[in-house]
Amino acid sequence: MYTFIGKRLLVAIPTLLIISIFVFSLQKLLPGDPVLSMAGEERDPKIIEFLREKYRLNDPVVYQYGYWLKGAVSGDLGISLRTNQPVLTLVAEKLPVTIQLAVMSMIFAFVIGIPMGILAAVKKNTVIDFLANIVALCGLSVPNFWLGIMLILLISVKLHWLPASGYQPFFDDPLRSIQTMLMPSFVLGNALAATLMRHTRSSMLSVLSTDYIRTARAKGLPEAAVVLSHSFRNAILPVVTVSTLLFGELLAGAVLTEQIFTIPGFGKLIVDAVFNRDYAVVQGVVLCTAVGFIGMNLIADVLYVLLNPRLRAAL
Repeated sequence: MYTFIGKRLLVAIPTLLIISIFVFSLQKLLPGDPVLSMAGEERDPKIIEFLREKYRLNDPVVYQYGYWLKGAVSGDLGISLRTNQPVLTLVAEKLPVTIQLAVMSMIFAFVIGIPMGILAAVKKNTVIDFLANIVALCGLSVPNFWLGIMLILLISVKLHWLPASGYQPFFDDPLRSIQTMLMPSFVLGNALAATLMRHTRSSMLSVLSTDYIRTARAKGLPEAAVVLSHSFRNAILPVVTVSTLLFGELLAGAVLTEQIFTIPGFGKLIVDAVFNRDYAVVQGVVLCTAVGFIGMNLIADVLYVLLNPRLRAAL
């Protein structure tokens, strides 16, 4: 197992390097000059030149990337051009928000998607299966920003059940924090639930048609035991893989949802950084997101081995 994990980590290193080069290069193609906005309205040539020297913007792009990479390896992701704060500080502020949103969204996705997928597979070609597929199709088709706006109008404006927007840190006020996160989490979880439902249904259908399931039914086992203990335990492997990848995508930040509900997470941070030409923040957030996504891929591989006895025996 340790050898398996070590090989995956070795593959992650060149992946992160390629991602950093790609993002750093694309940033330089953005129109505008961050120094001009930092210099103020007068734009004194001396101040502009000072800022360019301070942030090494006069150096060739290759040298700029080399300076950034050297700092990143030592744990320094640079300084924000707009706020003059360390990028690591900004990431540390936004990461708990994004993690909370991602966790709550996945809870909604699991609660809605997996039971629907199991039920649709067991009741294949029935009205229940048809309705479950319609719900999944709606979840995939309805835009998140539209659903978010409709929920704000109904739940917040009309019924006054939940706050329309804003964010409260969890450890400051847990109840208020959960209340502010319920609607954006449901918006994201609804779309993810549709994906999980489709994968759960497909995986369950393939398992339910196997010989050992027919044998279990022939032995007189209760249907609930056949479906949950025998079928779902073997059908869960693809679902686990998809779930970890979906969680990795959530760690990248949900831009539209965070903008609608005014949630200060990774999505809002990187959008603001792109508009402000804050190169260090964009590069730092993308790198942290890539690390999170690769980490979730690694967790998916490990869980796949732990849940599959044949792979576990091979290792």
